[in-house]
Amino acid sequence: MHATLPLLGRSAFPALQRRRTEILQVNLGYTCNQSCLHCHVNAGPGRTEQMSAANIAHVLDFMRSAGVRLLDLTGGAPEMNPHFRPLVMAARNHGVAVMDRCNLTILSEPGYETLAGFLADQAVQITASLPCYLEDNVDRQRGSGVFARSIAALKQLNALGYGQPGSGLELNLVFNPQGPSLPPPQAQLEAAYREHLGRGHGIVFTRLLTLANMPIQRFGSALISRGEFNAYMQLLRNAHQDANLEHVMCRNLLSVDWEGHVFDCDFNQMLGLPLRIDGRARTHLSQLLGRNVEGNPVLTLDHCHGCTAGQGSSCGGALV
Repeated sequence: MHATLPLLGRSAFPALQRRRTEILQVNLGYTCNQSCLHCHVNAGPGRTEQMSAANIAHVLDFMRSAGVRLLDLTGGAPEMNPHFRPLVMAARNHGVAVMDRCNLTILSEPGYETLAGFLADQAVQITASLPCYLEDNVDRQRGSGVFARSIAALKQLNALGYGQPGSGLELNLVFNPQGPSLPPPQAQLEAAYREHLGRGHGIVFTRLLTLANMPIQRFGSALISRGEFNAYMQLLRNAHQDANLEHVMCRNLLSVDWEGHVFDCDFNQMLGLPLRIDGRARTHLSQLLGRNVEGNPVLTLDHCHGCTAGQGSSCGGALV
């Protein structure tokens, strides 16, 4: 795999400072039942990295002490971490909202038959990857048969109340472009998703989130192999919008890797660019108990234009 970090310079990206931490995004490990082309984590079935019970205890300690309002669980497939369910229950018992970044196909894997019911019982918000409403496009990007399994999973979630008006069970879908291009307008694409999924499959959902592909890890390496990396970076720079800076996720989100180290965002985590505190090369979450990182400068490089290009892109979809 080609390394992208050496190609990401310190451009004229505007300086950013952190605000109060409201969202704790935790990568529970790189193990996944899929290997998607756009994956910026390089997750897959062969990855064995998983967050330990000791580090999950640190997550809960920080969550309580910092007054976090949302615990955002990601991976890999976060549900494949053996401590996933106890972590969810502990957070919900403390009154903290939980988001599960679910790839949908995990719901039909052997041993996960009760997962959907568990998520519903705990009122977990589901943010589910579905990079297109067309079968050929999804299977090309995520693997043969993934679309059919995703549709089956969405029907299962709908039957439990997810995405249904008034249920309180939030089901958001995530779109990624197929290649080196920016997402189309989120509202327009959401309308197309509702029409195609509703008419063709009877599926309902809460919102569609459009995410730009980050030029790092698996996707960045593919761009380099095709000689498209520089052109994509220029596209991101040219499409930068200052209005997006107000809402980028690195300002109120703290990212934690599977070993418990902290970063400004998930993308910096994948590039090995840790949040710097007190001159340390890297900081463990346990070292932030009782600490306030508000006002700390965000570490930015060229890839940050992926969040501010066009309508903007973050873990919560379009920004403007």
